[in-house]
Amino acid sequence: MPKLPVLSNNGGSAVRVKLKGVNTVRKRLADGTFRTYHYHRATGEKLKGNPGSAEFLASYTKAEQSSTRRQRGTFNDLIRAYTGSVEFAELAASTQAEYKRMLTKAEPQFGTMPIAALNDAGVKEDLLGWRDEVVRSSGKREGDNRLTTISAMLSWAVDRGKLKANHILGFKRLYSSDRSDILWLEEHIRAFMAVASVEMQRALILALHTGQRLGDLLRVAWTNYDGKVLRVRQSKGKVLVTIPCTKALRSMLDGMPRDAAVILTSTTGKAWKTRYFSNQWKEASDAAGLEDLHFHDLRGTAVTMLAEAGCTVPEIASITGHSLKTVTTILEKYLSRTRALAEAAIEKFENASATNFANRLQTGPVEKPGA
Repeated sequence: MPKLPVLSNNGGSAVRVKLKGVNTVRKRLADGTFRTYHYHRATGEKLKGNPGSAEFLASYTKAEQSSTRRQRGTFNDLIRAYTGSVEFAELAASTQAEYKRMLTKAEPQFGTMPIAALNDAGVKEDLLGWRDEVVRSSGKREGDNRLTTISAMLSWAVDRGKLKANHILGFKRLYSSDRSDILWLEEHIRAFMAVASVEMQRALILALHTGQRLGDLLRVAWTNYDGKVLRVRQSKGKVLVTIPCTKALRSMLDGMPRDAAVILTSTTGKAWKTRYFSNQWKEASDAAGLEDLHFHDLRGTAVTMLAEAGCTVPEIASITGHSLKTVTTILEKYLSRTRALAEAAIEKFENASATNFANRLQTGPVEKPGA
């Protein structure tokens, strides 16, 4: 969105404000010269005056008011209400940005649809048909995610009494990705550490020793570390977890420079932008030949390693911030890739007095009756 200067009303110097939804078009005139025009994106109205003038601001304000009246009681109006709600504000910043992106993508198709039409069961066919078009152009995952976002908005509207029903609630997704048994094994970690930059290495160690999500780790500040424990406020659920640091993690943290407020920084010493970090992580993973492993897989790996170390489900949950049920579910899936627990169990079986009889069993000749 352009930053357009607007003169102050008190005769002072001009200030700059952000005007949303302004399109700038440069056209060649018949005499060969160029002229710049500004349009209000939502209404298509041409804005009068030059940016920074009172005439321009008045024209913009009039177009905004017209747009608001035109969208009242429509799908677009519902989007504005949802994204301005307290429930939406509770979502993680990254989730809010992604939801806004996907809802914006739906505006050209459904923006002017009356909210009342969303109560008609027939709207499900319209929404699924649109999802199918998105799938053909952008893939199954994008199509499903866009419809999931709309479904979240419709469920919110039902809770608020704005709609009677969410007709796409629980729709059948086309995209499936089962990463339940994908772990970072020792050979994967060694391969990554051999080629990754020190910034990426720090991120891996921090994730492996805490089991936290990327977004939460990128926000962890030095003030959250007291030399013994690391406190992480999770964006999902707003849970505060207090993690006693392992010797390896303390060694890394204590040896790091503290040039920024946050612990993980780029080579320039600045906090990471999530997208830039993800790009750098992917480059390192590709260089290590680990195209099928993601950063998020380290979270499940940490859960599994804690279990292999003999930690109970409640102990694991206290570190990662998962619910007890979620930890149990993760272990049921992830442990399919590791033999450590099975080997530990057999070692206990072989050395326990209670199983001594079973451990001495061997085959022998069959005794014949009356012999």
